Amino acid sequence: MITPEHLRWHKSSYSDHGGQCVEWAPSYALAHGVVPVRDSKRSDGLVLMVSAAAFTGLVTMARDTTR
Repeated sequence: MITPEHLRWHKSSYSDHGGQCVEWAPSYALAHGVVPVRDSKRSDGLVLMVSAAAFTGLVTMARDTTR
């Protein structure tokens, strides 16, 4: 079982400064091909595991909405 405290988390550069942040664990993603994603306000909360393709779609959507 993957637990959040065992992963090295990085905040999205597209997160705003109002606390609406998403974090992901790139080293786990590179090693396993699955991307862990979580809400930075709930570091002890649930971790969503998505495929690399799904994560790419999320990043693309975030970029498109910030323009």
